[in-house]
Amino acid sequence: MNAEQLQSLIAMSAYMLVVIGIGIFFAKRANKSSENYFIGGRSLGPWVAAMSAEASDMSGWLLMGLPGVAYWCGIADAAWTAIGLAAGTYINWLMISKRLRRYSAVAGDAITIPDFFSARFREHKKVIMTIAALFILIFFTVYASSCFVTCGKLFSKLFGAPYQAMMIVGAAFVILYTFLGGFLAESVSDFMQAVVMIFALSTILIVGVIHAGGIGAVIDNAASIDGFLSFFATASPVVDADGVQQVANNAPLFGAAGGYGVITIISTLSWGLGYFGVPQVLLRFMAIRKSSQLKKSRRIATVWVVISLFAAVMIGVLGRSLAPTDPSLLSSSSAENVFIVLSQNLLPPLLAGVVMAGILAATISSSDSYLLIAASAVSKNIYQGLLFKKASDKSVMIVSRIVLLAITVVGVLIALDENSVIFQVVAFAWAGFGATFGPLLLFSLFWKRVNRAGAIAGMLTGGVMVFVWKLVIAPLSGNVSGILGELLGIYELLPAFVLSCIVIVVVSLLTPPPSADILQDFEQAKTIEC
Repeated sequence: MNAEQLQSLIAMSAYMLVVIGIGIFFAKRANKSSENYFIGGRSLGPWVAAMSAEASDMSGWLLMGLPGVAYWCGIADAAWTAIGLAAGTYINWLMISKRLRRYSAVAGDAITIPDFFSARFREHKKVIMTIAALFILIFFTVYASSCFVTCGKLFSKLFGAPYQAMMIVGAAFVILYTFLGGFLAESVSDFMQAVVMIFALSTILIVGVIHAGGIGAVIDNAASIDGFLSFFATASPVVDADGVQQVANNAPLFGAAGGYGVITIISTLSWGLGYFGVPQVLLRFMAIRKSSQLKKSRRIATVWVVISLFAAVMIGVLGRSLAPTDPSLLSSSSAENVFIVLSQNLLPPLLAGVVMAGILAATISSSDSYLLIAASAVSKNIYQGLLFKKASDKSVMIVSRIVLLAITVVGVLIALDENSVIFQVVAFAWAGFGATFGPLLLFSLFWKRVNRAGAIAGMLTGGVMVFVWKLVIAPLSGNVSGILGELLGIYELLPAFVLSCIVIVVVSLLTPPPSADILQDFEQAKTIEC
């Protein structure tokens, strides 16, 4: 290890020690009860709720996946995704947050998403709870694997160590931290990590633009690549049989720009629909101290998201000026290292370590959320809610830690392939949550006629359709030209979300209406102060 690597390691190690310190500080409070461990005793303030929600949501793909997409094929895909996410963030905080905070208190003081859905429909046989918990377990295991991929790529790139070994080290750190402090420690550290993330993005963007000769030089360089700066076309890197971009005369080769039509734009914008179903954000709505504080949280979250997404996309564009032929960026997978490469090239080693701690911050803030929510789904909702209803709080906590270990092991196995593209892994899990829980949450909060049968049918339809569209229907798009091919290749979240909505409405209307008690809960949730 050379002197530069050592300085980066010192900076990142110091950051990791601070995070572990937060976990230890909150460990005693977290372990008092499962409510404290899983939802922090509903004690979050507006700043922590907002910043921790966005940090846990964005994960390492914000600093690696999104800049990598922009670097590889231009701004269209990355920018439309960012626009969809920014709009989804604002609408989610505006429409969902206050109603969910109130309704979760009315619905048996629910502390998990499966708890809320089950109590919302006053079910005795915990079918909704079980289905919701299983889908959470499946999709969060995939999500956690994307975070482990991020850790592996980061440490491997920084220290020249084998990817698999570094990925396992990162996973071990995450599981240790999550074991210690639970939701409250996670939320407080996520607040700090959100600050680190936005600092890292802003620093690299500003310093990079200065090094490149100003924003005009960056734009001129990007404009010289066919389709790179267009919102309605995409750049086409010329690659060999191994997917490596070709270089000639010290310049990367690009072919003619590819199309980016209206259907593709709608597909990409549909990323915003995912917000209605992602548990890591919804739990912050449920955990805030007072529903009246959510307005302030909405403003904080929206500003953070807009700045961070803009900076992430522009870093990808900047990378084409400052590192156009870097050998570590010449494939769609390795292009996700552009943030790391720029950090190493532009900053002193110690400061680069601090900035790259932003990637670690993003990864930790997301993976601990994913692991904790998945563990709560099994221990609280299946173990205690379904199998052993008289299980003690202590046994629930023990089971949750066993589940944490099991999920980590499976996530590590999924992440063993170092050619995994973080953006694609996250996209699939995001679609899973958006389509499984998003439609049901909207109807649960705003349509009193939705019933238990519609809820079950809608969840199953949304969750299953994500797999069917991704694995069966989307691959057919390569064999079909024209509009039909574009429709078949659409992001799986959109068709699964729409179909789930249709099924919820149809099944609810064809089956008996909800009971008077459920309707009373619905009306109470409109006005209750909590």
